[in-house]
Amino acid sequence: MNLKSKKPENPEENDLIMSQSHPNNPVPNFFLASAEDFKKIPGSPIAYWVSDKVRDIFEKGYELASCFKPVQGLITGDVEKFTRLWIEVNVNKTLLSKANQYEAINSGKKWFPYNKGGTYRKWYGNNEVIVNWANNGSELKSFRNNKGRLLSRPQNESTYFYEGLTWTKISSSYFAVRYCYQGTIGSDAGMMIFSNGTSELKSLLGLMNSKLANFFISCLTQTLNFEQGIVSIIPLLFPFSKIKHVNHLISLSKFDWDSYETSWDFNTLPLLHPDHHQPTLKLTYEKIFAYWQSMTLEMQRLEEENNRIFIEAYGLQDELTPDVPLSEITLTCNPHYRYGGNKSEEELEALLLTDTIKELVSYAIGCMMGRYSLDKPGLIYAHSGNIGFDPSAYQTFPADDDGIIPVMDQEWFPDDATNRFVKFIKIALPPEYLDENLKFIADSLGPKTNEMPVDTIRRYISTGFFKDHLKTYKKRPIYWLFSSGKLKAFECLVYLHRYNESTLSRMRSSYVTPLQGNFSARLEYFQNELDAAAATTAKRKIQKEIDLLKKKMAELKTFDDHLRHYADMRISLDLDDGVKVNYGKFGNLLAERKAITGN
Repeated sequence: MNLKSKKPENPEENDLIMSQSHPNNPVPNFFLASAEDFKKIPGSPIAYWVSDKVRDIFEKGYELASCFKPVQGLITGDVEKFTRLWIEVNVNKTLLSKANQYEAINSGKKWFPYNKGGTYRKWYGNNEVIVNWANNGSELKSFRNNKGRLLSRPQNESTYFYEGLTWTKISSSYFAVRYCYQGTIGSDAGMMIFSNGTSELKSLLGLMNSKLANFFISCLTQTLNFEQGIVSIIPLLFPFSKIKHVNHLISLSKFDWDSYETSWDFNTLPLLHPDHHQPTLKLTYEKIFAYWQSMTLEMQRLEEENNRIFIEAYGLQDELTPDVPLSEITLTCNPHYRYGGNKSEEELEALLLTDTIKELVSYAIGCMMGRYSLDKPGLIYAHSGNIGFDPSAYQTFPADDDGIIPVMDQEWFPDDATNRFVKFIKIALPPEYLDENLKFIADSLGPKTNEMPVDTIRRYISTGFFKDHLKTYKKRPIYWLFSSGKLKAFECLVYLHRYNESTLSRMRSSYVTPLQGNFSARLEYFQNELDAAAATTAKRKIQKEIDLLKKKMAELKTFDDHLRHYADMRISLDLDDGVKVNYGKFGNLLAERKAITGN
């Protein structure tokens, strides 16, 4: 919506400027109003289109900052130095629970939740970033440039770790506010609002996520840059105790956020939750999908009721409607919000199904690595260097011995990711439906013509999984893809938190060296087949296999030389440095190095 108006060329016309609200219009589509009207809106923005009713609301209402405290938070001075995604570091060094200031200071931890804004999402979520606030931020507070100038700005420190609301300063769509439990530090990109009363604070959240808040902000600014000063002057008119449903809306949004493994409160995959259990994976998904639909519609109903209450209280029934489109119901399980665009219901449902199955693959690989376990909910191992790893925590589905999982396009190893995944499905779901479940998984991943289900799954794991993993973890992967090169002669995943100085040596001895022997045996087999073949067509086909295998053998030999070099270096990782720094320590052994490190 464009709020600009043409500046009068004649100074005497300064009190005669465009307004849609003027009752006496001498010319159609050209309206007149006194310039005094604009002074009713704080800052006197040139919002010529607003009605007298709206101007009166700004004039009579209390400014938000008179009842609440919207503030900027911690400015680190160097985001890459002092912040991480929570999944990057040793979880033993983080305090992700609802800690107060005293508990944070005395915890001995280094990393704490940090609001950095994030994507358009209401009520709860976007909890991904942590900040180095060790020893009450001593390192950050003393961060200076080479001229001695202090670079960090820990603003409004007295508000740190208090319960509050947060919003994203710069948005690509609408204004949205989220609830923050005690234990978080705000920033300049994820500013916060505080209040002494919990119920009052949550009721304010109801207003901030209503159509009124977006409408008032559009009266105050032409941009999607939601500055503290703009939010501070949103008008408040009536007792907030009238607001209902906010706790339920927060609960729905939190449940949705925590259903995905990027949440630090993630417990288990919805597909494996006992509440949704059905005989087959297909029936289980259908039950979950129906549940997600009911969640989405329930949130839509509650938001529209909230809007109705506010619209009536502010007397704006003639200007606003309470309707909320499904694309603005910010649940990840809602495909209208998650994917958007002009897609049909069938296309949206297909995308959601595919992503849900990919999340199943990701969770299964997490169980293989020891990050998760079928025996216990939540995060099991995300420490460092494989120290303290307890194999007994994985009785139902054993974790890998060393956190190295081959992801090959052919079955060269009995314990590769595809074979382990099939075993996982057989254990995690009723074994009598294994074939049916594998077919459902493969069909969701997009099989090729006449492709067997296991082959479809293998193709996705070997060619598509890591790309999706990079997207899910925002180019900060926790499963690292070691790759021999373009021909993919050898590829494996290594779990970041279980990597140690002996990992590369084990990779060589357990996988690369045996694979070289297997390649040699396969080459000898092809040579015998070539000698025995009579038909020209058969000979050509076999020769093509031989040529490709020889190229792969050369690629694998080069990879092995590099791998031996880095194995001899016995590289150690400091997880506090983050994925970007640590991923760059292995030269060309790792795939997608440039995308992750920037080099």
